[in-house]
Amino acid sequence: MRHVLVVHFSQTGQLDRLVQSVCAPLRECDDIQVDFLALQPAEPFPFPWPFLGFFRIFPETVLMKPQPLLPLNVDADKRYDLVILAYQVWFLSPSLPCTSFLASPEAARLLKGTPVVTLIGCRNMWLMAQEKVKARLQALGAKLVDNVVLTDACGTAASFLATPLWMFTGRQKPYSWVPRAGIDERELAAASRFGDAMAGRLLADRQPIDKPMLAGLGAVKVDEKLIASEKVGNRSFTLWSRLLSALGPQQSRRRGAGLVLYIVFLICLILTVVPITALLKKLLAPLFKARIQREKAYFAGPSGE
Repeated sequence: MRHVLVVHFSQTGQLDRLVQSVCAPLRECDDIQVDFLALQPAEPFPFPWPFLGFFRIFPETVLMKPQPLLPLNVDADKRYDLVILAYQVWFLSPSLPCTSFLASPEAARLLKGTPVVTLIGCRNMWLMAQEKVKARLQALGAKLVDNVVLTDACGTAASFLATPLWMFTGRQKPYSWVPRAGIDERELAAASRFGDAMAGRLLADRQPIDKPMLAGLGAVKVDEKLIASEKVGNRSFTLWSRLLSALGPQQSRRRGAGLVLYIVFLICLILTVVPITALLKKLLAPLFKARIQREKAYFAGPSGE
């Protein structure tokens, strides 16, 4: 019997549907036991989000400060052949429940020496979040063998409006003139191909998994136009997070006042720096073609595009 642990957290249910699609082929195999660990914050996060409430957790998210979770319903001493870590991206960082799990003593025991597949469902910017997760997994002694990323179907420009409206209204298409937010349902269904590949590898032999299983399956797609924007945004987010964190705890008035200033800055950043950076990247692409290809190959790893 091969044993797989799936660690996940979803607010809208979209990531849970992705998890179920990927895991369906695994669960159909008699020789594979799949355990699910749903992360539950001790103080549940609201959905839909109050506008300012979402930004109040910005510093803790970016600085990856763990928040209390309900007791983890898992045997931390059980040895798993594979762990699937499914997470959302908040502020170019892994969501707080994911960060909190990775900081837990249970994760330290579960992940040490264990192959891990990360599974991301997000708007479109996931590179910096995955870099942070990579660093945590490496510190825990885990081995990242694959990464799967599915992103919103409405496109980069439209998702700047569609995704926030989903977060703050709870509806994927709150108005007729707004594109539907979220991952295309056909893409969610087609994600079962990743589960097929994992099941095939798990049942092929009893050796530990130490190489990618999903090469050639289109597990990720790196948009080179967003690489520079993510790097700039991540540096800005880190600086602002330290400043806002120093102003006071999440519900303090001083942090609230600082957040109003930050939100104005963020809107300006989205409207100016992001498109300008993307334009410059496109104009300079011929000069840095080799470098861009190296960056794309790096961020696409370990599964590849």
